Amino acid sequence: MSDTRIPTVRLGSTGLIVSRLGLGLAALGRPAYINLGREHDLGFDRSVAALERRCHEMLDAARAAGIRYVDAARSYGMAENFLRTWLNARNPPEDSITVGSKWGYAYVGSWQLDATVHEVKDLSIDTLRRQIAESRSLLGDRLRLYQIHSATLESRVLDNVAVLRELLQLRSGGLIIGLTVTGPNQSDVIRRALRVSVDGVNPFQVVQATWNLLESSAGAALADAKALGWGVIVKEALANGRLTDRAEGAHVRELRKEAAARRTTVDVVALAAVLSQPWADVVLSGAVTTVQLESNVKAVGFARGNDDWPDIAEPTTDYWARRSALTWQ
Repeated sequence: MSDTRIPTVRLGSTGLIVSRLGLGLAALGRPAYINLGREHDLGFDRSVAALERRCHEMLDAARAAGIRYVDAARSYGMAENFLRTWLNARNPPEDSITVGSKWGYAYVGSWQLDATVHEVKDLSIDTLRRQIAESRSLLGDRLRLYQIHSATLESRVLDNVAVLRELLQLRSGGLIIGLTVTGPNQSDVIRRALRVSVDGVNPFQVVQATWNLLESSAGAALADAKALGWGVIVKEALANGRLTDRAEGAHVRELRKEAAARRTTVDVVALAAVLSQPWADVVLSGAVTTVQLESNVKAVGFARGNDDWPDIAEPTTDYWARRSALTWQ
């Protein structure tokens, strides 16, 4: 593993200590996902046992590299289960790993690669109560951050007083509460969340959003959140594989030129661009192999003092249309 030292920071004003690079388990907890090149990375054995071994291997490698933030969700297949068995086996000190998870989607793919539906969304109070109990039964006191999974204006979850009060109660019990956002209206959802008030209190302290060199529209809203003391986590920094060497297109050709000039690789340039944003606390790696993770870790060094990155951003609606068209592999 690279000898690059991954710095730690406080996650906004929450008091949680996190590493600048985190490990996301979205692609490690279930057999199918939308990242490019999954067949090459995982092969044909997608059994529960095989993916659990791989998840443990990746968590070991992440810990060895200095990564101390791990991101899971109820909808990531058996990600929380795999994380629990790893925690039970390794028993790392509580202050050496920070765990976040999410509620609002349920995995329904029955461990089938060709499932018609892999996950379903339900942001009701009943789902919140059921899924926080499920997450806590697996992760116990290791669970420190709990987030709404893909809050949108259309779902009206940010206007649901019952849900907001339940989240506020969880916060008063010691959990850090946040939300994740997705889609072309991320900025609007973030700014709406910043104004939420239930019983005179905003329950949210953290936001997790997509930001990458192809989709940078949420940057100003994330800066606003950071200025108010919120923690900021960035997901999909490599655009589900579209910002790696395995992708094609003019944007990748431009990144290859930049990578060659910096004597590094496309993924390092793309990740370093996100890490260099002053409002970003944690940038998630979606690596599923130790080789990928080792490469991703190198981005930490390249991010320091760099702010001149290729301008390859797509129109926001085009980016999200392309993401929606990605197939589960």
